[in-house]
Amino acid sequence: MKRLLLVYEDRHWARLSPLADLTPVPALVFGGSHLLERWRRASGATLLAVEARHETMAAWRDAPPSEVPRPAREDDVLVVNAACLPGPWLARALAARSPEAGPALFTGEGRVAGAGLPFAVLAPGLGRGAAFEAFLLGLGLPAIAVEARFLAEPWQMVEWNPAAIEEDLAPLGGAQRGEVDSRAVVLEPGRVTVEAGARVDALAVLDARGGPIRLERGVVAMPQTVVVGPCAVGEGSTLEGGVIGRSSIGPGCRLAGEVDACLWQGYANKRHHGFVGHSVIGEWVNLGALTTTSDLKNNYGTVRVWCAGAEVDSGLIKVGAFLGAHVKTGIGTLLPTGASVGAGANLFGGGRFAPKRLPAFAWWDGERVEEHRFEAFLRTARTAMSRRARPLLPADEQALRAWFEGTRGERRSLSAAGAP
Repeated sequence: MKRLLLVYEDRHWARLSPLADLTPVPALVFGGSHLLERWRRASGATLLAVEARHETMAAWRDAPPSEVPRPAREDDVLVVNAACLPGPWLARALAARSPEAGPALFTGEGRVAGAGLPFAVLAPGLGRGAAFEAFLLGLGLPAIAVEARFLAEPWQMVEWNPAAIEEDLAPLGGAQRGEVDSRAVVLEPGRVTVEAGARVDALAVLDARGGPIRLERGVVAMPQTVVVGPCAVGEGSTLEGGVIGRSSIGPGCRLAGEVDACLWQGYANKRHHGFVGHSVIGEWVNLGALTTTSDLKNNYGTVRVWCAGAEVDSGLIKVGAFLGAHVKTGIGTLLPTGASVGAGANLFGGGRFAPKRLPAFAWWDGERVEEHRFEAFLRTARTAMSRRARPLLPADEQALRAWFEGTRGERRSLSAAGAP
């Protein structure tokens, strides 16, 4: 009998908007990898399947395939909610429910954290995507209460990420298998991992005194770059100068300037001066020169963030911006504390504070909000993605088009009002 793993996205995914609008929750970068990969490591189980919205899964071209070609009926399946974080609760839940004791549901904070059940019971739910959670609840499994934590709001990703990086990278120790110039400075090398194929140039600094650092294959840290731990830099990213720290950086990013306590989902550009702090940046975002986020109010008050149709007090004094996939900002764009910018939005009103909330595919010129022309947006997306040798595929276009149509009402209401 094998232990298998199924990771799913529950019905609360929209609370992580705009980050999850075009990205399935299991694919969100967090800690040293993405949420699915963290569960694979934590569980030690063999991946059976990922269940999430079909259109976002189809566009997730790096989704790992199932590792189980022929599951047996008696194989035990650990089902976990992608928004639930691994922790001590998992071992206690598994100890409370053995395969011999029958199926069980693990619940906490009013949500399903996961379940344990034989493959024979689970099999009819495979392939249901967004409807998987309803299938799971419909089984009527006995519940075991667990003390699990959930990424229930977007700012929690920022708040909890440095500890998650440390947790993920600490077991690696330190190994410089890549090319580290003798004139680079490595502080606490026992906490710095430079993978084979990565490069650290002369006059770059890797400062792991505050936490571990990992540069994955193909990462380049150019001269005059200071990397401050904890920091995980994904495959093929380039750090082009400045101070970049306490962040998770997905693959294929190009970053420079000042970056602090952020999560970059991947393939994003910030190649110029400007501060981005305590923010989450979606895939294929391009930040124009001097784009700057405010992550602290000048009265040191807590920051309110637009979340699931309402403005919510985060309870935190340091919160930057949340940018969905394919957002573009022009030169000198200023993003207020707690800004939420939907996927595909284009902001070019440099020198003025952008609205705190912009819907998906909005076009903001510094005064008015209008609807982005979708075909023009697609042309830009094709160009941007081709520059990373990742062409816009039909699945990408289908997901983008569906989101454009699904968010049209909000855009038009704001445009009619003249401002957000």
